[in-house]
Amino acid sequence: MKYYLILLMTFFAGYALAQSSPEGVWKTIDDKTGEAKSYVEIFKQGNKYHGKVVKLLKSSPDKKCDKCPGARKNQPILGMLVVENLQPYDYYWKNGTILDPENGNEYGCSVWFEKNKPDELKVRGKHWTGLFRTQTWYKVK
Repeated sequence: MKYYLILLMTFFAGYALAQSSPEGVWKTIDDKTGEAKSYVEIFKQGNKYHGKVVKLLKSSPDKKCDKCPGARKNQPILGMLVVENLQPYDYYWKNGTILDPENGNEYGCSVWFEKNKPDELKVRGKHWTGLFRTQTWYKVK
């Protein structure tokens, strides 16, 4: 009987973890001011997750990414993909990239949920030097 109970608990714990997903709309916070900055919608395409800016809270909706490289240069930030190619791994998502439209820099990216905080997404951008910065994004309801 104990064996079946443990097996059942393991199944439901695994099912709950499999059901968690970074999909949804998330409020980003400005590191310098602590104010809400934008909404980013994370969506699944194939087996990867991507995120695009769906609302700017501090800037005009027609703001352009003047420091972005390549094809993104001088393109509107609203609607821009800023998170790309996150892949599921164990209990988090990794191997993606994240773009900072303020400075045009792109970083390696991984995201995860802290235990018992499904409305807070931890987003880590990692520079090739190994330096990283982690932000908390909040679920928009």
